[in-house]
Amino acid sequence: MALELQYNFRYLSVRKTSSLMTILGIALVVMVFVATLMLSNGIRETLRGTGSPKNVIVIRNGAQNEIQSGLKRDDSNALLADEAIVRQTDGSPDVTTDSVIVASMRKRSDGSPSNVTVRGVSKEAYSLREGISVQNGRLPTFGTREVMVGTAIHAKFAGTDIGQSLRIGGIDWNVVGIFSAGNSGFSSEVWGDSEILMPVFRREQFSSLTFRLTSPQEFDAFKNRIENNPRMSVTVRRENEFYESQSKMLATFIAAIGITISIFFSIGAILGAIITMHSAVASRKHEIGVLRALGFRPIHIFRAFAAESLMISLIGGILGTILASLTSFASISTTNFDTFSDVRFGFTLTPAVLAYGVLFALIMGLIGSFFPALSAARMRVVEALRS
Repeated sequence: MALELQYNFRYLSVRKTSSLMTILGIALVVMVFVATLMLSNGIRETLRGTGSPKNVIVIRNGAQNEIQSGLKRDDSNALLADEAIVRQTDGSPDVTTDSVIVASMRKRSDGSPSNVTVRGVSKEAYSLREGISVQNGRLPTFGTREVMVGTAIHAKFAGTDIGQSLRIGGIDWNVVGIFSAGNSGFSSEVWGDSEILMPVFRREQFSSLTFRLTSPQEFDAFKNRIENNPRMSVTVRRENEFYESQSKMLATFIAAIGITISIFFSIGAILGAIITMHSAVASRKHEIGVLRALGFRPIHIFRAFAAESLMISLIGGILGTILASLTSFASISTTNFDTFSDVRFGFTLTPAVLAYGVLFALIMGLIGSFFPALSAARMRVVEALRS
């Protein structure tokens, strides 16, 4: 086996041009494939990081997201009376009653409209949701038409500088702060006072309730108690799991599109590998005859050419993953299918994605080498020596 590998490696250096072209073709396909998986992971990581496993979120039963949800005040008060919910020093529940709507804003780049998420929150939101930090300006004053915008919103949309006004719901809102929520979906939102936002959009119901339990171990019992109460038609979720579920449709769509494109591109890479290996077989008929005459069996010949193709593919796969990893410094924004609003996320590289990229390259190399290697293995010794 060592002799076969030395033989293969030596011929890779001899056929530099054809080998290099095949390596580049495989690398480009792997780059697209890996970048797609990174993008899909980036969406999941962004929305998974939006919520905290410490927090519990409640929405209306049957609602797929907060925009579709509506919780009446009376039902909310009855739910918040549960003893498992953390209380403030005055005995009131430590909860943020959010109202989530979608509004249209214009992009800085070309002035075209795009949907953004506007979230009305309670004062408790800033202590419940860790990782929220004001980068510039200050927090909105509750009871006023003041808002603060996430860093992703500020970077992309016009009218979001401090001191400017946003036209939301036919009313001007003063921008007083720019906040960061790290790599989470909250950075792609506008925040204000829910009690001021709700009347503007003629909403009488909250979108969601977010709070903490006195003990994380009480979650299952609390969930069963609330969801099985016939008076409360609600769904109880851990906050991080809820927001992660919002990414499934978009992440699956991007992964499906990217993998489909990669498969079509891979056909060209496989054809390149086939041509390269057929050329290698045609130019080495005499060597094949000598190897057979020395006692090497057809399986050895097949294995040698397959190994040579896998070497090329491995190099191309590693190069492709390196090129794709450079996108981890970039971020993009698109419309989340679940909320129909703009969300910004980056490319997330994981060891599993790297492994998938290299494996995809090896599969292409194996498919591309099969028929040329089979042809070499079936070659007659006399015919090969005469060549």
